[in-house]
Amino acid sequence: MSRSGATVKTAGRVVAPLPYARWMVQTPPSRAPQSTQGAVGAAYDAVAQAYDFKFRDELDGKPLDRRLLETLLDFVGAGTVVDLGCGPGHVTGFLAAQHALVIGIDLSPGMISVAHERSPELAFAVESMLSLPTADSSCAGALALYSIIHLTPEQRLVAYGEFARTLRHGGWLLVGFHIDSAEFAMGDVNHVTTWFGQPVDLAGFFLDPAAVVADLQSAGFAVMAKLERQPLPDIEYWSRRCYVLAQRLCPSRGAQRPDG
Repeated sequence: MSRSGATVKTAGRVVAPLPYARWMVQTPPSRAPQSTQGAVGAAYDAVAQAYDFKFRDELDGKPLDRRLLETLLDFVGAGTVVDLGCGPGHVTGFLAAQHALVIGIDLSPGMISVAHERSPELAFAVESMLSLPTADSSCAGALALYSIIHLTPEQRLVAYGEFARTLRHGGWLLVGFHIDSAEFAMGDVNHVTTWFGQPVDLAGFFLDPAAVVADLQSAGFAVMAKLERQPLPDIEYWSRRCYVLAQRLCPSRGAQRPDG
């Protein structure tokens, strides 16, 4: 038995220790995943092992990203944190080393298989951020690092609504995404057909930070901070990036600002 408890499976889709079983709920039909997500999951299934090999240690060379993740946990305090689009679980593991309740969710069964193999003591689930398997207001924090980039504009609105639904009032969200690069302008779509030597059908959107902020606000979040940075040489794809830290609004009270 792990420090989180025994492992259970639900409908063949969830790999999670027992304390998380009450956190999982049946996905309502009204929030069923949209069909275009199938190509995304298939692409990440095809490259799961190679992706893990390339990115498993990427946080070692990203001190700013580590500080942002730690800042998210500082604001969250107690409660469940969800890594949305967790991939092979390297960020989930970083969070879990500092926080008691963390679960990783990804659309790709291949990615979740790698994540569970690497970190069997942690909780992972094969789910879509368009239909999260969580009760309303059940999470204290969430992050979506470079996972909203595969969603269409309509799907992003659905995802932001799901983030707001599952976060408790006053809960915290960290979102990261690509803005532009030498090859792609803000608003462009990168259609990838070969990745890590595998044939794929994958679209990656370069997003306008102002539009992401506006959509999060419309979904019920107060944007507390926005950071843009240049790419890190020899570590990551050469794109300008943005991170948005937002708080789920409390009814009639607005955001709960930190003391000081």
